Amino acid sequence: MDRLAISGVVLALVAVIGGYAIEGGGISALFHFPAFIIVIGGSFGAVMLQTPSTYFVQGLKMFGNVWHKKPLDFKYAQHMIAHWADVSRQKGFLALEDGINENDDPFVRKGLGLLVDGVESDVLRTSLELDIELDSDRQYRSARIYDALGGYSPTIGIIGAVLGLIQAMANIDDPSALGHGIATAFVATIYGVGGANLFFIPVAQKLQSQIDNEVLYREMIVEGLLCAANGENPNSIERKLEAYSRVAV
Repeated sequence: MDRLAISGVVLALVAVIGGYAIEGGGISALFHFPAFIIVIGGSFGAVMLQTPSTYFVQGLKMFGNVWHKKPLDFKYAQHMIAHWADVSRQKGFLALEDGINENDDPFVRKGLGLLVDGVESDVLRTSLELDIELDSDRQYRSARIYDALGGYSPTIGIIGAVLGLIQAMANIDDPSALGHGIATAFVATIYGVGGANLFFIPVAQKLQSQIDNEVLYREMIVEGLLCAANGENPNSIERKLEAYSRVAV
């Protein structure tokens, strides 16, 4: 579990709600179901309208990565690449066929397969970099649904505020209905602005950071395989790839 992400959400909520309570506000006033429906339902509806279904569904599936995602082991990958380079120097590239079957990463399997097939370095680089570009583009497009939610929710919150004021003005002679409408107006604004800045935009940035890290990992794999294809010394390859670990998150 990503404890930092969970702690961040808890801290943000405690800071906002706690500060409001310290000022003497009633916490129950912040829980307003109609305002929640207006802001969240309206925001998701707008994003669903603008986003192709494939990217929308994939984006929802990626949400779990914010809280729990298996870390990429850069050090282990560097060690394995150095090992493959050593095997290929001693026994030839065909000896790497066992490594293809043992690895569960489709990207690594493809790279090793190209190496075993003896393709030119330029072809290997072009093929793998195209995979990186297309896959990362797909993931970025999916993660952007949270950026879009962060963009729409404040505006939908304003719409909720206007609707609440309309209700208040329509019942200006009824004090209880007037108060209910004003509550909807202000709470909808809080939900819209708070949801965008405390949740949706941070989630989008977190997912994009994870995608950047995965791109870096795959670029390291490509560089390592190219070094192996050129017959470089395994120890030299491992030292060269250590630079990627210093940038990784």
